[in-house]
Amino acid sequence: MSTQYDFKSANRPYIVCHMMTSLNGKITGPFMKLPETRLADQEYERTNATYQPHAWLCGRVTMEENFTKGHQPELDENAPVYPRTDYVAKPNAKMYIVSVDPSGKLRWTQNYVDYMKRPRAHIIEVLTSKVPDAYIAYLRKYEISYIFAGDDRLNCTLAVEKLKSLFGIEVLMLSGGGFINWAFLQEELIDELSIVMAPVTDGETNTVTLFEKANYLPPKAPVTFSLKSVEPVCGDSIWLRYTAKK
Repeated sequence: MSTQYDFKSANRPYIVCHMMTSLNGKITGPFMKLPETRLADQEYERTNATYQPHAWLCGRVTMEENFTKGHQPELDENAPVYPRTDYVAKPNAKMYIVSVDPSGKLRWTQNYVDYMKRPRAHIIEVLTSKVPDAYIAYLRKYEISYIFAGDDRLNCTLAVEKLKSLFGIEVLMLSGGGFINWAFLQEELIDELSIVMAPVTDGETNTVTLFEKANYLPPKAPVTFSLKSVEPVCGDSIWLRYTAKK
């Protein structure tokens, strides 16, 4: 059954932070290789589809680990200089994947991502003003869409407003990592927290949890949530849904 929203008047998408975690809140680590986690991952994909999203968003580290794989060709410093304005290469894609890449470090080799059974997703890069001109030319070469959201630091609110106004994105799945999840939470942009919790754990101390605060950010009070639903799913996992208290 699909999820319905009364969110049409907002100037940004309905944003669901949808994550798979271990029992101790980890989103990466050795537990990811276990058979139980693979079953939870299937449930993660199934529950993701119930929201009927128009896009999903990840941070640069997640994108590099899963898609660009450290690919780092040299930028062409003699490439044409394009104006620093938003660029919509594909305005009516069935699905978008949004890459938060403030400094322009990711080196894509095509303008789409194929992932699991999701529809092919056109790439949108979210940049800041500190990105070099040569990187903008690199994105143009591959017809990858991009938007500017902030000067030295990402402005999450501006980014999601542009995602709706320029691409018509109504439902956005926020899929980490932990630092970008926390940045969105700080700006009160998470409407729903959706967690598929695998029945596994590990004791690693150097892996990332669901929410992580970057060291350069100022302290912020803890965020509280209201429970929306709890549902047992395949493989002894649990699907938890929360709404953030404003």
